[in-house]
Amino acid sequence: VQLQASGGGLVQAGGSLRLSCTASERTFSNYNMGWFRQAPGKEREFVATHTRRDGSTYYANSVKGRFTISRDNTKNTVYLQMNSLKPEDTAVYYCAAGVLPSTSADDMTYWGKGTQVTVSS
Repeated sequence: VQLQASGGGLVQAGGSLRLSCTASERTFSNYNMGWFRQAPGKEREFVATHTRRDGSTYYANSVKGRFTISRDNTKNTVYLQMNSLKPEDTAVYYCAAGVLPSTSADDMTYWGKGTQVTVSS
């Protein structure tokens, strides 16, 4: 499965961005989808996940209430709506797909190349 993320950019604090991640295969609906991010000098961290089985969503505490993950299986696409952005949200954002419903990057099988999000203060 190839994943292509897009939608990153430069935004002021308090602004919004919507990231998209499109998968290359029609079996997209068979995968749990997640967003992770990595800031300079830091380890990759979990942001949000959307399970394939019942559509449950989970969020990191740092983004809960501000970010929303959703998916459109007809378009093989998962989205991350990011509102009330903060400078500490600055990172490269990666989408990932896995068979296991998990918040761990180790459980994800396929990764996109990432898209840069920069939030200015």
